[in-house]
Formats: sequence, structure tokens, C-alpha cells
Amino acid sequence: MIKRIFMLALAAGMMAACGNPGNSEEREQVIDLSTEDEGITAEPENDAPEVYEKGGLTISPFADSEKFPDAKLMLNMPKEGMKQDGKKVSFDFGVEGYQLGAQSPEAGANELANSAKGQHIHLIMDNDPYSAHYEPKFDKEFEAGHHVAIAFLSRSFHESVKNPDAFKVFQFFIGQKAKDVQPMDLSRPMLFYSRPKGEYAGADAQKVLFDFYPVNAELKADGYSVVATINDSLEFEFDKWQPYVIEGLPMGENTINIKLVDAQGNAVDTKMNNVTRTFTLKP
Repeated sequence: MIKRIFMLALAAGMMAACGNPGNSEEREQVIDLSTEDEGITAEPENDAPEVYEKGGLTISPFADSEKFPDAKLMLNMPKEGMKQDGKKVSFDFGVEGYQLGAQSPEAGANELANSAKGQHIHLIMDNDPYSAHYEPKFDKEFEAGHHVAIAFLSRSFHESVKNPDAFKVFQFFIGQKAKDVQPMDLSRPMLFYSRPKGEYAGADAQKVLFDFYPVNAELKADGYSVVATINDSLEFEFDKWQPYVIEGLPMGENTINIKLVDAQGNAVDTKMNNVTRTFTLKP
């Protein structure tokens, strides 16, 4: 509802300014959310990328990466819904149309933190911080319980590959008690946090990649959106799934909370949603 009200107000403001082409163009390129009418960003009428500005932060779309439309990730192991007693889980992925270990074409030139080991798989377990894997086969140990995971292909500078074949969501159970747990409905809307993560220093701390992964939820102006709260005070809403770059974050510890909301602004009631991550910037 807030989103719809904001969109009506934005449209009215643009009509009032139609006699001033310069101001109208600027309004379509940058949406300033620094006023008390906090809220929520609508798509510009010309579908131009939004730039969010608030509290000294600038959040800009990052859309210059190679898309890898033919990249494909397949899950061989573990099998969906696997139940076992041992803590060690063997992972076996198939990868097509994408080279693990290679440097992504834009690496270094886009001023984003980059892995010297190249392109990889992000594995996110239970919406905890991801682990990066540069080979398609590896082992990991887990505590007893029910575990929900997403794996997706990642560029060397940690931007996710966003095509419908480049990810897998799955679950498994470890331990006798977990075997009686009801499995999660993986067709439900979900939201996974990817970046920022860890520690950034020097030039890497100036531009920070902000990237998340919605599943079973199309982001659009009258549908699902992602609300991000930075350092417990600055709130932004995104209704377009694309990577972003954050500039202006203070040095030291920072936090980002993300949650998936519906068209009425209600948080989606699902286990894989509403996650907070802390990361650190150093001069």
C-alpha cells in the first residue's frame, strides 16, 4: 500500500514538472529518499535504473557484467531430501557454460573486491554466510538437524549469475531426530543474502557489492520487493532483481538486514527470509 501511494505521488510530481524538461529528466534518473516520506522507490516511467540516495549513502545499479545466459548448475549430490546420520556431506555439482576458476571479464576494472581464485560456486546453508567453492566436488560437515541450502554460480568478484538454470535450492536432514522433521516446501518464496560479507580494506572498501538471491518471488513494482535496512537506520526498497553498488558506508562495522515483502509491505512468512549480516570496512 505504501508503495502504491508513493507511486501516485511520484506520478503527480512528474506531471506538475512537465513544463521543465531538465528537472523531469533528473527526477527520472535519481530518486532522492532523504525526505520524511521515506519510503519506497517506484520504477521510473522510462524504466531507467534507479539510484538511491539517503543518509550519505548512494546505492546504484550494477549492470555491466557479462550475463552468462547459457551457464547451468546441476546438483548430483546430495540428493534432495537426503537423510543420513553422519555429519560429513559430500557435494557434487555439474557445471556447463561456465568456467570455475577463471577470472570474470570485468574483474579488476569494476573496482569491486575480487577473488584471485576466480569464478566459483556460492553455497549458502540456512541463510548463514556463504562458502565459496572453486571445484564442483567437495565435502562439508554439519550439525544434526534440518538444513536448507541454495547454491549458485558466482563471478570472481562475487556477483551471482542470475539465470533460471544457474542455481539449485535443496534440503537434507542429519541425525535421527531430524529424520522426523517435516521438510520445507521449496516452492515457497524465499530470499537469500549473498554480499557484502567479511572484511573490505583499502580500495575495496570504497565500492561494495550488494547482492541477494530471491527464489519463487518475482520482484516488481506491484509484487514482491526486498527491503534493506543499513546500520539499523536507513531503509531502502528494491523492486528490481539486479546487483547494486553501495558507496559512502562508514569505516568500521556495518550491518545490512534484508527481508522479502509482499505487495502490501508484509514480510513473507518463510524460514528463508529476514536475515542480518555484519561486515567490516577498513581504510
